[in-house]
Amino acid sequence: MDKKIEKKRFSKKTIIIGIGALLLIALVGYGYSLSLNKVYSVDAEKVTVSKVQYGDFEDVVLLNASVVPLTSVIVSSPEGGTVGEIFTENGASVTKGTPLLRISNPNALSNYTSSETSITEQINQLRKVRLDLEQNQRVMTQDMMVIDNSYRTAARKFRIDSALYAKQVITKEEFNASTQDYQYFTGRKAILKQAIKQENQSREMQLKQIDQSVSRMNESLETIRQNIENMTIKAPVAGRLSSYDPVIGKSYNPNEMLGKIDVMQGYKLQAGVDEYYVNRVKEGQKANCEFNGKSYSLIVRKVIPEVTSGQFQIELVFEGVTPADLRRGLSLQVKLTLSDNSKSLLLSQGQFFQSTGGSWVFLLKDGKATKRNVKIGRKNYLYYEVLEGLQKGDEVITSSYDQYNQYDIIQVNK
Repeated sequence: MDKKIEKKRFSKKTIIIGIGALLLIALVGYGYSLSLNKVYSVDAEKVTVSKVQYGDFEDVVLLNASVVPLTSVIVSSPEGGTVGEIFTENGASVTKGTPLLRISNPNALSNYTSSETSITEQINQLRKVRLDLEQNQRVMTQDMMVIDNSYRTAARKFRIDSALYAKQVITKEEFNASTQDYQYFTGRKAILKQAIKQENQSREMQLKQIDQSVSRMNESLETIRQNIENMTIKAPVAGRLSSYDPVIGKSYNPNEMLGKIDVMQGYKLQAGVDEYYVNRVKEGQKANCEFNGKSYSLIVRKVIPEVTSGQFQIELVFEGVTPADLRRGLSLQVKLTLSDNSKSLLLSQGQFFQSTGGSWVFLLKDGKATKRNVKIGRKNYLYYEVLEGLQKGDEVITSSYDQYNQYDIIQVNK
């Protein structure tokens, strides 16, 4: 009797076809997912991965500061012109009044000379007027002496003749003559006395005006002579000459800087600070630096908030002890403290910040990095402060995103 053979539900061929169909579906699904999310593949050694930490956030900024003298005085010429003669060189130690160079300006010199001659002539004319006034005073004084003498003579004769006429010793005509002389010289003396009084008042006023005019003219002469003298530029203070590079024949405008004199009475530090901190750096903040193995305290003395090339400038001065071997131009690394330390989530600094502005990062997990929105707070020379979006232990790509910031997923290949 024949045995009935049951037909198998799934043949080998059917199973192979099914597996193939599943693989095809998987590939199609993977391709579809790739079409939705842009993926960039990169080797692990070409990216920098940092782990989010929790610890003390040191709110400080590292600055490269230059040593400059505490006080510098600008050397300039009040008169423009060309360099005619140089007496000293850059870096030389000078005392107050040391000649540095001579400015040549023939036109200005000619004008000064003409003005000096004109003023001198005016002064001489005023002095002649003064002499004439004094001569006139002497003449009037002499006239007064003559009139006074004649008056006294006439008065004495009038008294004598009055007594004689009363005794009828002299005639009436003789008495009348004495009376007439006395009255004449009395009136003349009064008129001359009044004239002298008015003349004296007028002369005093004129002499005062003359003295004031002469004084002003002498001041003008002194200014002119000083301007001529100023064509020889001299050191206004004692110190060391810097930023000084004149050349014979080089032209300078009036009040243009010729150089500086560093007053050797101490040093300060100048540093450029990233504009990111322009609202956080204040006068009076503390800082410190190291020099020759020792630490020194500093304080911010001046903040210049004008931003140039992405930086603003600050000045710092030493508190207490100043290093003994400082020299102009030395560079020191300064740690500027903005606020006290605080506990925070920390993410190492990296070039990713320039690509995203700190608004998002690529969060790495199991070899695949995806975008994650974050909120970055303060930063120091090592870390960013993470306020939102990350947790302790998260791994973040912190190198530059410039090549793949338009992608959604980064495949990191080991």
